[in-house]
Amino acid sequence: MATMMEDVPVHLRGNGRPESVEHSLSNLTVKGSLPPELDGRYIRTGANPFTGYSDHPFAGDGMVHGIRISDGKAEWYRNRFVQTPFITNPDINAADPAVMMDMTMSKANTHVMGHAGRLLVMEEAHFPYVIDGDMNTVGPLDFDGVLTSSFTAHPKICPETGEMLAFGASVIPPHLRYYRISADGKMVHVEDITIGGPVMMHDFNITRNHVIFMDLPAVFDMQKAMTGDGMPIGWDENYPSRFGVMPRDGNDSQVKWFELNPCYVFHPMNSYEEGDKIILDVLRYDYVWRDSAIDMPPAALWRFTLDLTTGQSHEQQLDDVATEFPRVAESLVGLKHRYGYAMRLDDRDQIGDSISSRGGIRKYDCETGATADIDYGPGRTGGEPVFVPSANSKAEDDGYLMTYVYDENKDASEFVIMDAASMDNEPIATVDLPRIPNGFHGSWTDSSVAD
Repeated sequence: MATMMEDVPVHLRGNGRPESVEHSLSNLTVKGSLPPELDGRYIRTGANPFTGYSDHPFAGDGMVHGIRISDGKAEWYRNRFVQTPFITNPDINAADPAVMMDMTMSKANTHVMGHAGRLLVMEEAHFPYVIDGDMNTVGPLDFDGVLTSSFTAHPKICPETGEMLAFGASVIPPHLRYYRISADGKMVHVEDITIGGPVMMHDFNITRNHVIFMDLPAVFDMQKAMTGDGMPIGWDENYPSRFGVMPRDGNDSQVKWFELNPCYVFHPMNSYEEGDKIILDVLRYDYVWRDSAIDMPPAALWRFTLDLTTGQSHEQQLDDVATEFPRVAESLVGLKHRYGYAMRLDDRDQIGDSISSRGGIRKYDCETGATADIDYGPGRTGGEPVFVPSANSKAEDDGYLMTYVYDENKDASEFVIMDAASMDNEPIATVDLPRIPNGFHGSWTDSSVAD
């Protein structure tokens, strides 16, 4: 048995085991009280290989896991493979250059967001896929033919204008494109941006008046990508680390670049303007994939300050605890925040002769520097915490944190809702669910977006 497990990649063990069954469950068991004002869906996607095998944690097929909440009840839980070409034809070779350049060939495994009446499931190298409110696949989205190349898994929705701001990074020129989508879902602005090469730009930043691109030293190796010979992205010590600031309605000639110490950022927490300065709170890595496809040190919260007047940058570490998947209230994306939340990375506890995992949520008070933690307890690990305000919210942290939590003691999962203000370890409510494999990002989408 040990030999058999050694042949299985680490990312496909434990709660990384792929799930092949698509459930449609009602009459769900609820403990506690679901907030009556919640009317919508929490949906998260992740890499879940349809064939049961993938070479890398990022390579699996997208499976969405959704729970419908209304009138204080959990109406249903459903999980579905996003019906991309890799599901209808599992023999497709994702490393084939023709497949890589076909923008409908998304894995749809990284993020889910609602905008302009559509639920978008995304990864960063292809078109978004649209699903409906019942978790069924509608198909790829090219914004009436305006989108012709890659689209990020991490667009941002401006809480003031309702527009969606996005980008696409590509292994072929142009290596970066910027997109602006109106509040009613029309792509109204496409701009090619000059960067140093084919980098992995996973996320970006917005403020009230600007967008900020992260041109960092995780660089694509085209030969590896075409041959399938190992991870096609590696750390380049000679590639500079820099952030580029551009007006939201600007063009390539208006980008102002700021040099930083060598680093990588998968996910920013948020960014905003203070006078002529751009403030960015980000999860910073010293490097990624320097010696292997799993060579990554832990990330911690840092603050970068970019001075638009002097052209100078400043870097400050805010925490030394390993976290990832940071979020703020959606109403403050691009605006000044006080509180942020992140998935506290898995700690290991010795229990008798065995080692058990435990995870939680870390809350940051970015004004005072104080932190608070929710601990799920031994053998329980959760995902990205999504903040949803309470009814008639009076304070920035007056609301709920929701995610899926896996309990290795039961080999099953729960949907949990925690109190963001108190950060009490006791959930406000939990819903018993089947095992939900490890995943990436998700969102709470109000029923007004998709019903």
